[in-house]
Parts: sequence; C-alpha cells; structure tokens
Amino acid sequence: MAKPLPISPLASPLPPLGVVRGVRLGAIAAGIRYKGRTDLVLAEFDEGASVAGVFTKSKCPGAPVDWSRESLRNGVARALVVNAGNANVFTGRAGIETCRLTAEAEAGLANCSAHEVFLASTGVIGEVLPADRITNALPDLRAALSEDGWEAAARGIMTTDTFPKASVRRVEIGGAAVTIQGIAKGSGMIAPDMATMLSFIATDAALPSAVLQTLLSEGVGRSFNAITVDSDTSTSDMVLLFGTGKAGNAPVTSASDPALSAFREALDAVLLDLALMVVRDGEGATKQIRVAVKGAVSDASARVVAMAIANSPLVKTAIAGEDANWGRVVMAVGKCGEPADRNRLSVAMGGVTIAREGAVVAGYDETPVVAHMKGQDIEIDVDLGLGDGVATVWTCDLTHGYIDINGSYRS
Repeated sequence: MAKPLPISPLASPLPPLGVVRGVRLGAIAAGIRYKGRTDLVLAEFDEGASVAGVFTKSKCPGAPVDWSRESLRNGVARALVVNAGNANVFTGRAGIETCRLTAEAEAGLANCSAHEVFLASTGVIGEVLPADRITNALPDLRAALSEDGWEAAARGIMTTDTFPKASVRRVEIGGAAVTIQGIAKGSGMIAPDMATMLSFIATDAALPSAVLQTLLSEGVGRSFNAITVDSDTSTSDMVLLFGTGKAGNAPVTSASDPALSAFREALDAVLLDLALMVVRDGEGATKQIRVAVKGAVSDASARVVAMAIANSPLVKTAIAGEDANWGRVVMAVGKCGEPADRNRLSVAMGGVTIAREGAVVAGYDETPVVAHMKGQDIEIDVDLGLGDGVATVWTCDLTHGYIDINGSYRS
C-alpha cells in the first residue's frame, strides 16, 4: 500500500499470548513487497507434530495452496513458511518452482522432508515471487526463532490488515493441561468457501491428524465459513492446525471421544475469535453485523438466506449510513432463491421486530432501531416461519474506505 492504513475502529486488542510447547516462530523483513516491515514468517515444530488443514475451494488456487494440500496427505509437519505481499498465484511454473525451492531450503535447515514444510502466501496476484528473497532470509530468520514469537508472526502475515489478530485458550484433556493458540490475517477478498484468508493455530495436545482434521473442519463451518466481508473468495485461503503432542495427554483416537469436549469448545472459540477479528478488520469497515436466520426449511437454506443478506451491497451500505432500511433485508431474502413466504416473514433489528406477516408491525417506533444503527455492533434477525432451519453469519458494512483500499491495491 502507498501509505499505512488507519487502524479499524473495530480493532480487537491482542490478548496476552503464551507459549505452545513444541513450537518456535518469528518474522523478518525480507523485502518481498513491503518496505520497512516484516513480511516473512517461519514456524518450526518439534518432531512428531500432527497437522490438519482446510483450503480454498477456488478453481484458481495459488501454488502454495497446492503444495500444502499435497503435504497434508502425510499428516506430519515440521515447519511453516508464510510470506505477505505476494500471493504467488497465477505465476505458472515459476510459482511451483518457488514453492519447491522454499520448502527444500527450509527442509535443509530443519533436517526434514520438503513435504513436512507447509507454505502459505498472501498479497498481489499474478506477480512472480522471487524464491531467493525467501531462501536468503531463512537462515537468519530461523536463528531468531522463539517460543514467544507469536506476536511477531501475527504482524508478519498482515497485508491490508490494520491490526494483528490472535486468540488463545487453555483447557485440559483427561487432566493434562493443554494450550490452543492461533493467529490470522484477513481484511478483504473474504467470503466463506472453506475458511477465508490465512489462519494458523497450534496446540500442544497429543492428537492424531485425523482427529485434528475432524475438529478443524467442523469448527471452520461455525466460524471462518460463517463470515463474509465482500463475497469474494481468495485464491490463497487456508487454515492449518498443528498439534505438537507435548501436553502428554492420554491417547485419543476419535474426535467424538468425550475427553475432547472441553478441547473442542476451546478450539471453536479460538476459531470464532479469529474469524470475527477478520470481519472487524474488513477493509473500510466501521460496523460488525450479525445476521441470524431461523424458521427456514433447513439449516442449509437458512445459511443461503443469511449470506444473501450479509453480502447485499444495499444492506451493507444502508448500515454504513446508519439507515434502518429493513426493506433491503426483505429484498435480500426474496432474491436468494430459497423458500420464503412474505406472509410468514418477520424482520427485527437490534432486537426490535419491525415487520411481521407481510406488513410493518402496528405502532412500530423506529427510535430504538435508529439508536441501534448508530452503534458498532449491528444485529439483524429474520424468521422465515417455514421450518426449523437456523444459521448465523457475520459481516461488516460497506464504506467508501473499501473502494479507497482496493482501487489502489497494487500502487
């Protein structure tokens, strides 16, 4: 970007971050695109770490997505290399070669297989990512890795983000203390079609990759796949979850094991924390919006309706202008192609029911709704009155700031 972006008015402060046993990480300025800031992140995991991942469903994914998706087949991880500023997308053979050279360079330093090295990139599409800027920086970066390098890593993966994003929870598995800690980046080109943006979570729990994969896939559905900033799915999205096993908990072989109930809840909380921070840092955002739909014919149908509301430019701009224009919500419900009946539909904003059974509620007073629209956290509730299907998604408003950022992204 030509100049630093102002911090989002919805910015969340970094929580006190701790150590995840078996993980060391850090960041360095490699000059990949940005000047005077870190843009290359490395994390290393003790031998024996398991891994799970969820990736973009884009049909035009970046080379790092292909590399990491293939590496995931082994279920073992020793390192993660992430760069910001250049997405290494639509770069042909050069992009594939950069991935190979990067992974092999880190594998040589960490004394592991190249496919135990996971790769992620974020930034501009269509520009070749010079491998030497990464490989030349790796030795110095590796020498400076620290168990306390989480904040540096969170800042090092930022692009148009205006604040670093991290979350942590501590629970027990069968009496053994376990930590779950993660970071994320994301600001624009955010729409749920797996997980959106980049996020990396580590835990010292001893869990096999298959168990981690089930927990992550389910948790992503309730978090990263339930947010949208601008309806655009990135070519580079991925969420990776690493388990070092250093907690020494009793063996767990199934994700449905009751011993994992607290862990599952804590992991879901970390994922949702990070997902909502992405929404709160949506490019140009001034308001977070929660859209809850019930009464649909199915949960899947409720989700489509909720996303139609959350992605509507008319809904999002009305909220940016603090206009309680509930008619735009009705419009979004009607356009999405899911079963709906205007004579059963009800709409509420800020907990105030505005319309019910095809008409405005008798005696409706807009005053409390107008007051609600002036806040930073907006709530929209829709009841279709057709069934038991429910869904909740989160988005942000659409302001001129989004145009300012994306109209000059490459300059």
